[in-house]
Amino acid sequence: MSTEDSRGADAPLLRVRGVRKSFGDHVVLDDLSLDVHAHQVVVLIGASGSGKSTLLRCIDLLEDVDDGVIELEGQDITDPRLDADAVRARMGMVFQAYNLFPHLRVLDNVTLAPRLVHRTSRAQAEEEAMAVLERVGLAGKARAFPDELSGGQQQRVAIARALLGRPAVLLLDEVTSALDPELVGEVLDLLGELKQTGLTMLLATHEMAFARDVADEVCFLHEGRVHERGPAAQVFSDPRQPRTREFLQRFTS
Repeated sequence: MSTEDSRGADAPLLRVRGVRKSFGDHVVLDDLSLDVHAHQVVVLIGASGSGKSTLLRCIDLLEDVDDGVIELEGQDITDPRLDADAVRARMGMVFQAYNLFPHLRVLDNVTLAPRLVHRTSRAQAEEEAMAVLERVGLAGKARAFPDELSGGQQQRVAIARALLGRPAVLLLDEVTSALDPELVGEVLDLLGELKQTGLTMLLATHEMAFARDVADEVCFLHEGRVHERGPAAQVFSDPRQPRTREFLQRFTS
């Protein structure tokens, strides 16, 4: 029986239920719940401090939740008995910063984790990495060092690294925020291409036009909760909540 069969065909691939996270007295996530289904692109929008990055870090087990449950493919990944590294291997995470090792060539940056963590042979890791670099349009840069690449190219390398493990879901945290404006488009174009392949993605972004065009669903976070959620066309053209309208007005005006 497949994993999907065991959890039900309509069950979400990623389920977040009642998650709460505080830093000291500051509540960042407050009883937050959302679902992401297989092959779906869900985009998180909201003001800085609304909890988008913290939510992604909690899902990737980089932060412990204070309460609530996060399930991946039907498994409670917040169970402290689980091997966090093994869970993370089922997800891909891409941050605002590229986090590439400057002294390693692109190919070595992409293959480092499979070789050291998963004990994949160098030959196999490099073969798989070249296929992924080809997919993101950077096979010709495999022997380059990060400082020989543009910011957009470096972020595409970071995405390639996350894709190498064939993740069940790709998590992306404001991946264009550190880029010069003229480089943003090449990364967003790549994410649009990945959507066409059926890759499941949960991403936080301030790129409203991209969110409107690519998202299957949009979640507007406010004060640590999903304040409004719906199809992109509905949320952007006819938001139901006054706070959502106020937030979006800043971008449409």
